[in-house]
Amino acid sequence: MSKENSSIHEFDFSLICEYFSAIHRQGPGSPEVTLKALGFVENLTQASRIADIGCGTGGQTMVLAQHAPGQITGIDLFPIFVELFNVNAAMAGLQDRVKGLVGTMEQLPFQPGELDLIWSEGAIYNIGFERGITEWRQFLKPGGYLAVTEASWFTAERPAEIDVFWKDAYPGIDTIPHKVAQLQKAGYIPVAAFVLPENCWTDHFYVPQAAIQEAFLAKYRGNHAAEAFVANERHEARLYGKYKEYYGYVFYIGKKL
Repeated sequence: MSKENSSIHEFDFSLICEYFSAIHRQGPGSPEVTLKALGFVENLTQASRIADIGCGTGGQTMVLAQHAPGQITGIDLFPIFVELFNVNAAMAGLQDRVKGLVGTMEQLPFQPGELDLIWSEGAIYNIGFERGITEWRQFLKPGGYLAVTEASWFTAERPAEIDVFWKDAYPGIDTIPHKVAQLQKAGYIPVAAFVLPENCWTDHFYVPQAAIQEAFLAKYRGNHAAEAFVANERHEARLYGKYKEYYGYVFYIGKKL
């Protein structure tokens, strides 16, 4: 596979962390979309336990915390993201009920039936949608909710260029009906599925990246890994502009049976 079509996982983690720690969100989304998804979740109280898995620096988590009661634990693989997450929580005055921890999606630090809500925006692809919703279900109470965003096809067919790109980057991508069927198979009642608006990709994800890319390249001038990484991000943004009617992120909300 050419570097232009590379998966983010092929690049140096330290470069990825530095690059994405400079922007508010590490994936497509927006405060409005976070709140829309939260609107489908019922029965949260001050005693509720919430986990944001793959929380990044907490762009979506702080919105969640400002509009939902309960204790929130953010989990992310990268220590720099978790450090910034906890700084952001303190700056928002949320440190008493919002805490970030370094951890993996495969070994979550929760007890069976401990959580009322599992949240994950732009991150479940790291473990895979079907595996994630299946393995994480054990941590939810009966009647608990799962709310995740997942890359999905909007059409049954699409041009070869974007089909090859996404199947290389994330073989788990599939159509919305197939994702809903996976949610049901894993033991959830599908509550809602809605497409994230275009501005979640442009204004909240690609535009902020464009603003930092020149400085990043200047700092790492001559570093082929850094240059290839930025080229990959720019290529992904171009593909989105060209093929956005065929794919995007979808918010899937399910309730544990």
